[in-house]
Amino acid sequence: MDDLAFARALHVLAVVIWIGGVAMATTVALPAVRRGDLGSDRLRAFHAIEHRFVWQARAAVLLVGASGLYMVAKLDLWDRFRSLDFWWMHAMVCVWAIFTFLLFVGEPLILHRRFPRWVARDPDAAFARLHRMHVVLLTLGLITVFGAVAGSHGWSIF
Repeated sequence: MDDLAFARALHVLAVVIWIGGVAMATTVALPAVRRGDLGSDRLRAFHAIEHRFVWQARAAVLLVGASGLYMVAKLDLWDRFRSLDFWWMHAMVCVWAIFTFLLFVGEPLILHRRFPRWVARDPDAAFARLHRMHVVLLTLGLITVFGAVAGSHGWSIF
């Protein structure tokens, strides 16, 4: 297998782990936590799930970024960022940047400090907002994955 095939396979595998995990958290774990299906201490249940997945997500996001950058540089695809025909390239970078910020800055520095206080004040609102944020992030991720796969195979909305 050549280096580009390896990079592409690694890229796709990491995206599957990352966005698949977001889908699982958004559609299964967070609704169960919100309903109290995993016990009455919803914050503890959330942290138990989040603690186990966050390092997988961080590793996957780093692999996606590194393999994506490698492919863009190796194939000299920089000019694609000057054209809306390749909107999905912009979307991939934007979604990656959002998640990278959230996983490495937002989650440890903001969520871990403020979320427990918010849950103590109004747990229903706190978990509802967290769930809505995950729905938005999952939607952006799925649109990007769809666009990237379709776009890399020649389909364009422009």
